[in-house]
Amino acid sequence: MAEFIEAAILSKLPGIRHGFFTRRGGVSAGDYASLNCGPGSGDLAEHVVANRARVAERLGTAPERLLTVHQVHGAVAVPVSAPWPDLTKRPQADALVSATPGLAIGALTADCAPILFADPDARVVGAAHAGWKGALAGILEATITAMEDQGARRSRILAAVGPMIGPNAYEVGDEFEATFVARDLGHARFFHRPRSAARWHFNLPAFVVSRLQAAAIGAIEDLARCTYQGESDFYSYRRMGHRGAADYGRQISAIVVSAR
Repeated sequence: MAEFIEAAILSKLPGIRHGFFTRRGGVSAGDYASLNCGPGSGDLAEHVVANRARVAERLGTAPERLLTVHQVHGAVAVPVSAPWPDLTKRPQADALVSATPGLAIGALTADCAPILFADPDARVVGAAHAGWKGALAGILEATITAMEDQGARRSRILAAVGPMIGPNAYEVGDEFEATFVARDLGHARFFHRPRSAARWHFNLPAFVVSRLQAAAIGAIEDLARCTYQGESDFYSYRRMGHRGAADYGRQISAIVVSAR
């Protein structure tokens, strides 16, 4: 059975189901073991389809109604009200927003941040993928705006920040740090260099939460789980890269408005 973690801020909302799914409970093998949900990975296509069907079942919807986009580390959020006509031709974007009952929307990650949003009164939900590029470019703000376009109210929107790479594992170079500080001197607080270390450590979770706070939404919860350090539970792009692996699995985080 596909395993997932719930956020307390979303778990008791009437008519809304969600899950930050782990890598446990699927059919994939090897480096993809076991609940790899990334169609862009090198995993067997039939395994990815089977895994996504298990996720859809846990969310109470049909496999073809579990939607993700072709993620590009940008700032485009796409409203969706029906399954894609062709599941192999997904929009290039980094967030989905929906108010359609039974339509599950998700984000695929393997160190980047998955963020699930909900306005329980308007019954509008969102799912965003935020790596450093997307977070800096404004994907979180774009998702909130797209939810408002669907009838959500900013002050009612709740956001749950899922597992991502933590600051102890996210080493970056001087150019990376300079990119952030050039945008805003205040961004320096998201970087620290341990004593005798050659590289900066970037706090992506804190950066994501800060962007959400600045957006003045209703409430935020950070699950504070590190994908790099939690190998038994999560896929990690960086961990696999450090091992010289050619590819990696992707976990899915998804949310759905239930039918009344």
